[in-house]
Amino acid sequence: MIDLTARLASEKILVAPGVYDPLSAMIAEQAGAEAVFVSGAMVAMAQYGLPDFGLGTASELVDLVARIVDRVGVPALVDGDQGFGNAAHVQRFVRALARAGAAAVQIEDQVAVKPVSMLGSRPLVPIAEMVGKLKAALDARPSDAFLISARTDALSTTDLNDALERAEAYVAAGCDLLFVEGVRTRMQADAIVAHFGARIPLVHNLLESGGSPYGDAAEAEKAGFALAFFPASGLGAAADGLRAAYAAIVRDGGTQTLRARMSSFSELNDIVGTAAFSERLGHYGDPQ
Repeated sequence: MIDLTARLASEKILVAPGVYDPLSAMIAEQAGAEAVFVSGAMVAMAQYGLPDFGLGTASELVDLVARIVDRVGVPALVDGDQGFGNAAHVQRFVRALARAGAAAVQIEDQVAVKPVSMLGSRPLVPIAEMVGKLKAALDARPSDAFLISARTDALSTTDLNDALERAEAYVAAGCDLLFVEGVRTRMQADAIVAHFGARIPLVHNLLESGGSPYGDAAEAEKAGFALAFFPASGLGAAADGLRAAYAAIVRDGGTQTLRARMSSFSELNDIVGTAAFSERLGHYGDPQ
């Protein structure tokens, strides 16, 4: 597994596709991804069939991360929402994630319960409360190798000055990465990079239709960002494929028109490593 701290310090941006279960993580790794991002929104949609209203629990997320990490050898960066409570909850959550094998956790400064009527404008906790959570997370991690990423949503709620003030406090608290969410213009991005780019690796969100001023990771790298998330790309592609497959089954009674675009059952077995798994079990005798 790569040294995440050293990799983030390199000049080449680290691209982390969003994943939501072990299979999606394995496919990302086999495609060459150096790291994966366990996206909170995608987990909510894929695992629960629910919108991203913070309805999942810490224990559910930790269990999912453990299953993902068990099947891939690249670092898993985890969207930890607001840490699932106060500073004490954050510490339990961080320790559990570390035991599960996660490489990093992202903690945001939104309130714990996201008002459904205010999703576009995300209410924030006071700066001091977020700083306390970050310090609690840093104290709870088993070593400096487990990274703590601080996310602020101030750009979506207040303004750039508030985002910079909050980010400054989070960097001073000792976080390892900084994620100012909601960047919509190059001016905003330039201000963030000017203030923090020389001090801490910066995260950028390349969510499709998310409003980023950059078209791809190369542009974000040139601007000064060290890590790019593509949180929804995998699930978006998978949903499109599922929609087409199930529509064909219902409409045509078969999948003949789709088979050229489908992974075969044999290919699915290759993805999960069925042959190697069976061979390994053979060393222990017939499991039957």
